[in-house]
Amino acid sequence: MAAETLAPAEAERAEQIVAGEHEGLVRMAVRRFTRHRLAMLGLVTLVTIIAIAALAPVLLPMDPITPDYENLGMPPSAAHLLGGDLSGRDVLARVIYGTRVSLIAGLGSVVVFVSIGTAVGLIAGSLGGVADQVLMRITDIFLSIPPLLLIIVFISIVGAGLGSVIAVIGLVYWPQTARLVRGQLLGLREAEFVTASRVIGVREREIVVRHMIPNIFGPLTVVATFGVASAILLEAALSFLGLGVKPPTPSLGEMIASARTPSVLQEQPWVWLPAGIVIALIVMSVNFVGDGLRDALDPKASRRG
Repeated sequence: MAAETLAPAEAERAEQIVAGEHEGLVRMAVRRFTRHRLAMLGLVTLVTIIAIAALAPVLLPMDPITPDYENLGMPPSAAHLLGGDLSGRDVLARVIYGTRVSLIAGLGSVVVFVSIGTAVGLIAGSLGGVADQVLMRITDIFLSIPPLLLIIVFISIVGAGLGSVIAVIGLVYWPQTARLVRGQLLGLREAEFVTASRVIGVREREIVVRHMIPNIFGPLTVVATFGVASAILLEAALSFLGLGVKPPTPSLGEMIASARTPSVLQEQPWVWLPAGIVIALIVMSVNFVGDGLRDALDPKASRRG
């Protein structure tokens, strides 16, 4: 009886304490991230690349698709800063527009696998029992399938294209996210603040929504950040193999694929080298940002480092 009488006041006080702690933790995380030099360098580089790719029609109004037979394999010049490719198209224009494709593929696939993985992990971790067992066995089945086999089968059925690339990368990576979210929820169930919330009478649904879900945002942010880099590399690899974006749509992987010819690899490096440099810059920048987020959201990781 006493617990039921004090439950509303105690619950409100507990929520205020938790909200204050969360606000303090956010400020500390932001402070740690801004002090991480590589993370800030990666963030500035990544924002610059995204801005250039987004403003591509304004900055470089050249057609990246239509061939120009007067510019076949032309070296860099004042008119074409990075020269022309094997079809005479401006390499700089194709690099910028190809960067847009890579960023869309990376961000889009992250949205897909984070959404699916989070939903599955939340259901399995919060409900438990039969639902947990069934969903985790389905997750284990997906993890047991070789990723390359899954990609080849999926694209052979659906067909190549940007949408197919985003979907198949989402299918490859969602099981890891589901296991992460489920593990986080199972760990939080034994946390002291969750136990205290149950004791004072807070409903299980409110505990999950207000206290447990906000605590998985940190790990999910880190997973999503590193997932962007992995997705961009996988998209480039698929385009290199002819399983990604269809030509003549600009793609960094497709531009690198032109280097399979020994003559292009040795005598025309301007055709493929800029695309490789941009991929390296994007992946390193995203990884630097991910390292900064990991250290900012997990102080223990920073101390270990």
